[in-house]
Amino acid sequence: MHFKLIIALVDDSKTSAVVEAARQAGATGATILGDARGEGLKPKKTFFGLTMEASRDMLMFIVEEHLSRFILERIADVGGFQARPGSGVAFQLDIEDAIGMDSQINSLIEEVEERL
Repeated sequence: MHFKLIIALVDDSKTSAVVEAARQAGATGATILGDARGEGLKPKKTFFGLTMEASRDMLMFIVEEHLSRFILERIADVGGFQARPGSGVAFQLDIEDAIGMDSQINSLIEEVEERL
């Protein structure tokens, strides 16, 4: 089985909805890192040196490769990434190897077979 790592940076107000959408699309879990910061094409305005922007979370999903694009698109839809510039970003990377996925692999095999 081959895996992809999906990383999504989302407004913290959207975290729960994005995680739920990813689960419904086939993700079997998520790692959430809070209070991520970044800067896009246009820097945010500051007030006395404090940046006036929403807090972001970094969401990481290890997913089966056949489900990865579908999950990525669901994350983008729920997060509003295409509709609202600056609302977030998601991307996927190949995973060469993974350990600790044994409990999820049986579930993933069934999920992939159903969808293919």
